[in-house]
Amino acid sequence: MIVLFYLAIIAFFLVCVSLAFLILIQESKSLGFGASFGGDAGASLFGTSTPQVLKKMTAILAIIFFAGCLILSYWAQGISNLEVSNSAFIEEVSSQ
Repeated sequence: MIVLFYLAIIAFFLVCVSLAFLILIQESKSLGFGASFGGDAGASLFGTSTPQVLKKMTAILAIIFFAGCLILSYWAQGISNLEVSNSAFIEEVSSQ
C-alpha cells in the first residue's frame, strides 16, 4: 500500500513538471519563455492550432493536478491515521 502511495506521488510530480513546462512554453503577449524555444517556430509541432492544443493540454493537466492534490491529501491522512491507530494498539498490547 505504501509503495503504491509513493508511485502515485512520483506520477503527481511528473504531472507537476509537465504542467509547469506547458505553461512556460505557451506564447504570451511578450512571447515570454516560449521565445527561447524558437518563438513562432514551435507552431509547426501541432500545426496551425498550436495555442488551442496547448490550452486544452494545460486544462487537462490542471484538472489532473487538482484531483491529484485532493486524492493524495486524503490518502496521506488515511495513512497517518492508520499509523497512529497501530502505534496505540502496540502500546496497549505491550502494557498488558
